[in-house]
Amino acid sequence: MELPDITYPVGDYIETAAGNKVSRFSFLSGSQNIVLSGRCIVKEDSILRGDLAQIRVGKYSTIMRGAVLHPGFKTLAKSVAFFPLIIGENVMIGEDTIVSAAQVGSYSYVGKNCVLGTHCVLKECCWIEDDTVLPPETIVAPFRVYAGNPGRPVRELPECSQDLMNEHTRSYYKHFIGDTTK
Repeated sequence: MELPDITYPVGDYIETAAGNKVSRFSFLSGSQNIVLSGRCIVKEDSILRGDLAQIRVGKYSTIMRGAVLHPGFKTLAKSVAFFPLIIGENVMIGEDTIVSAAQVGSYSYVGKNCVLGTHCVLKECCWIEDDTVLPPETIVAPFRVYAGNPGRPVRELPECSQDLMNEHTRSYYKHFIGDTTK
């Protein structure tokens, strides 16, 4: 099924040479440490904390409205160390979700109002249901669906999940269109 067009006022987004679409109403701190690999969407009110450590986001990934990407940290004897946050390709991060994970694997979906604790690792093809809280250092195996607070595995995804997520994220990008009349 084809997605309907999602329009936005052209002046509200900056489009980079790599095709990234970043809302002017998002907050990117430490932009020299934020790498968007191409055709990514960062929506309004999102916060990317590149001032703490590097954030890498793979191609065709979408960061929805109000999401926060915050690199994980570890408290040492007299300081705090931050670790890079790696988001794979074809990933969707839902609205108002907080991600402090170490890694979100490619072809994964993270729902609305989720919290991914420090040092969590989501392997490829994971699905995190809305309102799920993953405790720190949770490792989510490939093709697993997690839900609840604390997040627990509830079922497995079919083998075609990678293809479906690839198709969905590319279609979402294709139908996210600037409207010059707004």
